[in-house]
Amino acid sequence: MATKTTGGNAAFHNFHNDYAHIADPNERRRLALAEIDKAPFGWYHIRAIVVAGIGFFTDAYDIFAINLVTSMLGVVYWHNAKTKPGIIPSSSDTAIKVATSGGTVIGQVGFGWLADMVGRKKMYGLELIIIIFATLAQSLSASSPAISIVGLIIFWRVLMGIGIGGDYPLSSIITSEFATTKWRGAMMGSVFAMQGIGQFCAAIIALIVAAGFKESLSTASNAAQCGGVCGLAVDKMWRVIIGFGAVPGCIALYYRLTIPETPRYTFDVARDVEKAGEDTKAYIQGKAEGHPDEIRRVQGIQNSSQHLDTPKASWGDFIRHYGQWKHGKVLLGTAGSWFFLDVAFYGLGLNNTIILTAIGYVGGSNMYHIFYNQAVGNLIIVCAGAIPGYWVTVALVDTVGRKPIQLMGFVLLTIIFCIIGFAYHVLSQKGLLALYILAQFFFNFGPNATTFIVPGECFPTRYRSTSHGLSAASGKVGAIIAQCVFGPLRTRGAPPGSNASPWLNHVMEIFALFMLCGFFTTLLIPETKRKTLEELAGEVPGTANYDPVSAGHGARKDFGEGSASGDASEKV
Repeated sequence: MATKTTGGNAAFHNFHNDYAHIADPNERRRLALAEIDKAPFGWYHIRAIVVAGIGFFTDAYDIFAINLVTSMLGVVYWHNAKTKPGIIPSSSDTAIKVATSGGTVIGQVGFGWLADMVGRKKMYGLELIIIIFATLAQSLSASSPAISIVGLIIFWRVLMGIGIGGDYPLSSIITSEFATTKWRGAMMGSVFAMQGIGQFCAAIIALIVAAGFKESLSTASNAAQCGGVCGLAVDKMWRVIIGFGAVPGCIALYYRLTIPETPRYTFDVARDVEKAGEDTKAYIQGKAEGHPDEIRRVQGIQNSSQHLDTPKASWGDFIRHYGQWKHGKVLLGTAGSWFFLDVAFYGLGLNNTIILTAIGYVGGSNMYHIFYNQAVGNLIIVCAGAIPGYWVTVALVDTVGRKPIQLMGFVLLTIIFCIIGFAYHVLSQKGLLALYILAQFFFNFGPNATTFIVPGECFPTRYRSTSHGLSAASGKVGAIIAQCVFGPLRTRGAPPGSNASPWLNHVMEIFALFMLCGFFTTLLIPETKRKTLEELAGEVPGTANYDPVSAGHGARKDFGEGSASGDASEKV
């Protein structure tokens, strides 16, 4: 029998091996994974959600905070500019914001692939270390004769973006692979919903620092006059706002570094049956990881490598798997839906100034009122549509289903963007505000949440992280297009130096088309509600998704013996 385990962590439990007496590795795998799938929802699930969710809290905080910070950078570093003193140039503003998305694409693909190649445990926490380091480095940055503040901020935000990108596939699949089948969607949705809380906290911190420096800020009536004590106050403000983003990450870091490897990865990719069985039990018991008898472990690895049904990961198997339309269309559906979503999701932010004007939170009699209004206005926007949408998804995703919510969201968003676009010049400010809030709500009670959840469920374990990373990266490419292409497009025809957006209505019409395309790509994805990950991967005989080749139950003539015996260097 395997030895008992000791030690652990309260966020991710770690099981003991109850199945050492069972010789068949496939049966031991089935029983161990069934224990995770059927486990009653408990505090260990909640703790796991919080640890994974803090990463998304930090991600959203860092991304949202820069929208508040760039105006402060303008006050500090463009105070003496010849044109528009105190205002950051639009090119610099866009470059700083796009830098994060660029880094995120790299992180999503890179960490997604690495988590499938070397394991979830070895990667989890590393991305958070990168985020913490880059966040603190940003808050301590200053310009010099050799390099501008824009160059420094871009460098650190690309690095931070790599860490943020890594958090997408890792948090999704780790939550998915440890979740109970019945409430897996709610658990993953709760992790993603922490984005709304992160956005809320970024605005709260901005509001607090504005209140803290009220006297200094009140000495200047506008950005051009904000020098001396006002400029010093603003310089401190943006550093505090950015730097605070590292605090929650530091809290969660220990728990991320001490989680066990997910049993599904240990079974299917590492093919270590003894270790996977121990880790399965340790997850429920709150221990760091299982500690099997090493002799039995070596014997188990030798036995399972020959007898485990699940195919080994390799480039050849990856191409063969996704070369089949029934599998390739799912990846196309998840990646395409995320791409179309993010173009409009990030593009909707082009309306923020108009929305803040509609609710009376733009400008002010002095710099304190300007920054106060900016923070409060963003708080209202986040609370009105985004946060409720996230949590309605959490409440309904395991009963209504992922696919119906995503289809509904794309249909309603298509209608909303059509109304905004074609009726833009006849809409009142209150009407535009109402449509904006509805759009935010149905983004988050809709495809923004489900495009994160579904890729963490519908792919086989050996390629789950890679596939999620590719899907998420396609979304961030859409975000870059929204910021770099549609941002300048909305000002087409505007007089030089003007803030007018003559083409904004046409941009909204284009977004309606993207939402319609998202509806059609959603038709390619399966419904994942209340199905085990193995059933979704086609490994369970007698189910609609069953695929003997993918499950390793049939002769794999098109793949060959070489890929079945390939070494670790071949893994995807």
